[in-house]
Order: sequence, then structure tokens, then C-alpha cells
Amino acid sequence: MKTKLAIITLLLSLILTSCVQKTYHKIVVFTLDASEIKNIKTVGIKGNDKPLSWSKSSEMRAIKKDSLYQLTITFETGYTFTEIKFMVNESLEFENQDNRRVNFSTTDTTFYKAKFNYKQTNP
Repeated sequence: MKTKLAIITLLLSLILTSCVQKTYHKIVVFTLDASEIKNIKTVGIKGNDKPLSWSKSSEMRAIKKDSLYQLTITFETGYTFTEIKFMVNESLEFENQDNRRVNFSTTDTTFYKAKFNYKQTNP
């Protein structure tokens, strides 16, 4: 009886653990060109996957005042992409339109460059 119970327990643990998707550390360097906007006070990014959120934007830092902004984020994910939108002065880009899709690189770091409110075909 103990042997049967041990075998059943072993089989159940193998079945349950085999369904878990492997996760990876994905580093993304987001760079935003906001040079066409005047009087920039805040620049941020919202997104689908933690540590990003759709309810609160993560602040980007200026690397060239009133022009270029950057933020580096590490995702813990099993997916090959994430979705984001940028915010400038509390205005969300592409309101009521599709999100930007950021495909993770197969190398250590993904570099994603964008221009505010402008859709690229191959960022």
C-alpha cells in the first residue's frame, strides 16, 4: 500500500511540475524620442508585465533634456514579448489603439527605441 501511494505521489508531482513554464530574465532598455513635444514635465511607460503596470507609469529619466528619455527594466517572464505604451505629461500615446509590442531579444539585452505617438514597423 505504501509503495502504491509513493508511486501515485511521484506521478502526480511529475505531472503538476511539468506544466510550469520556465521563466527567464529579460533586460530591456527603452529609449523614447519626445523631441516634438514642448514643455515636457513627466515621461513614463506603462505595460503588460511586471514590473510595469497599466495603472501606474514607471518614470523614465532624461538622457537629453526635452528630447531623449530612457529606462532599463528587467522582466521575469516566460513570454517572448511584452506590450507597452509611453506617457508624456500624463498623456497616453495611441489612446484607444493597439499597444506597442516589444519582442525580447534572444541575447541578454533588448534595445527598444521609439518616438512618442509614432508607430514603427520594425523598432
